[in-house]
Amino acid sequence: MRRLLIPALLASAAAATASEPVHPPADAHAAPAEAAAPAAEPMAAGPMALPPFAATLAQMPTITSSRDWPELTEEQAWDGLVNAKPDTRQLARWRYAGSLIRRGMGAEALGVLRTMAADDADLALVAPFQLATGAALTMIGHDRAAVEALSLPELDGNAEACAWRMRALAAQGDEMAAARQVNCAVPAINGRDPQARKPFTLAAARGAIAAGQTAPVFAWLKLFGEQDAAANLLRGRALLVSGDPAAGLFRLSRAELSGTPQIKAEAELARIQGEVKLHRIAPAEAIKRLESLRYGWRGGMVEKGALELEFALAKEQNDRRAALRSAATLFRYFQPGPEAAAMLVQIRGWLAEMLAPDSGTPLPEAAGLYWDYKELAPAGAEGDALAMRLADRLEAAGLYPRAAELLQYQVMQRRQDVAQGPLSVRVATLFILSGNPVRALDTLHATEQASYSDMMRFDRKRVEAVALYKLGREAAAMAALDGVPGGAGVRSEMHWRTHNWGSFITENEASLPSAGALSAPNQAIVLRQAVALAMLGREDKLQALRARYGAAFRTLPSAQAFDLLTQPAQTIDPARISGAMAAIPAASPTGAIGDLLDAPTG
Repeated sequence: MRRLLIPALLASAAAATASEPVHPPADAHAAPAEAAAPAAEPMAAGPMALPPFAATLAQMPTITSSRDWPELTEEQAWDGLVNAKPDTRQLARWRYAGSLIRRGMGAEALGVLRTMAADDADLALVAPFQLATGAALTMIGHDRAAVEALSLPELDGNAEACAWRMRALAAQGDEMAAARQVNCAVPAINGRDPQARKPFTLAAARGAIAAGQTAPVFAWLKLFGEQDAAANLLRGRALLVSGDPAAGLFRLSRAELSGTPQIKAEAELARIQGEVKLHRIAPAEAIKRLESLRYGWRGGMVEKGALELEFALAKEQNDRRAALRSAATLFRYFQPGPEAAAMLVQIRGWLAEMLAPDSGTPLPEAAGLYWDYKELAPAGAEGDALAMRLADRLEAAGLYPRAAELLQYQVMQRRQDVAQGPLSVRVATLFILSGNPVRALDTLHATEQASYSDMMRFDRKRVEAVALYKLGREAAAMAALDGVPGGAGVRSEMHWRTHNWGSFITENEASLPSAGALSAPNQAIVLRQAVALAMLGREDKLQALRARYGAAFRTLPSAQAFDLLTQPAQTIDPARISGAMAAIPAASPTGAIGDLLDAPTG
């Protein structure tokens, strides 16, 4: 790994005196989320499109230091705006925004820049405009947006852009990335007066400490007094990294005494990190202290650092559940860093082992683990297989609602993916089995795609028809089966259950098997037809059925029932029909669809 060569940052560091007033840098994160809007410009007589300004701005001299920002008083800026003509209004605005940045008024500058962009969208393509936007965003604590604004290739080697980018990266906790900006940023930092230099110097110090190059940090921090809490925090961290733990912990104690709540939290985190590195506290005690710290401080790089250390300590102790808790919080609330890929591989391996059927993890606990950390589970086919195995176990235990909820999360991660098709059928089926056909329909409608194969569309239509039938919408259920292979069998099953004998005979006739060997489902098809014909007194068709299948039933256990049901209508004893119906094989001709139709509702 290349070492970062960090030159001297403060040409006048040695000249800083202890008597200089202490002015800790303003906490960027404490800036209000909604910046105060600048005063409105004078109203024009009517709406008027302003001439394009983007090309003009791109041709203007490049801003590479703080001295390049326009220097105007408020009176001069407003005088320029009031007297500007349409073709010079954008230039007047630009000079006003630059003067606000020079004075450290980020919220006001951002308001002016957004007004400019509303009149000329091409300004977003111009490096100076994006530099100004990034600077304003950094000042109000919108660090991620600032880094994005400063990411134009034309700004890569620009010292002023590097300085603001470094400051934004350090503020959002990406100190190693900030370290990579230091060499480029040095000229722009040193070009500022000592007071304006402070927040950039602190950012550079953070980067150097993260890179393990603490030698220049102590010289840079001479810009700050010995009582400055922010500087003492970084001095303490640098001393710990450089191998002077006693002095480092002492500096951290001073920072904790006089610092803001954020500095105190960061100092406590640095203290725990140092004591862990020096093996002064056991991992279990460190985790307890980190949890206490996070209980009192949420968000930002302090919580992120605490979670990262918790994960490392839990992994070291092979405490998978504690490691999963820390990792889940990291991935839910923080932008993953470069270590995220390796962390995910480790976590997914643990989850696969803990959720395997032979892992010994009790089923309720396994389901809870998956649900708590489902967003960390593998993606794609591997994730589907993991969820399916757990859903199989839940379904086998009769826990249909849990299985449905588990797989529904998986299916919704597959948006616009053809793999969503079979998963959606499984989820809808589980919702029907759990007595919730409404959720089944919702799942099918939410996962509709034009890219499904015909076979998949037919599977979905069959399940949709069952859900509609369970809701009492029989006509809609029948309509859903139009054109679906095997739809007649499903319709006949529904008619059988509602004793709609006429419709049953019509649908079931198409499913009558050949007069050879009869399986249990085929026996049920024939015997049901006989019952319906007998109920309607259809003597002609009943005798035709007897002639066609009499030989096939002669050796079957259901032969007596067939004989009874197909006797001439006048000889049938109605009291014995129910007994004959009980002899019909239980195997539904429609297989799994029959099981779904048997599921309770509500």
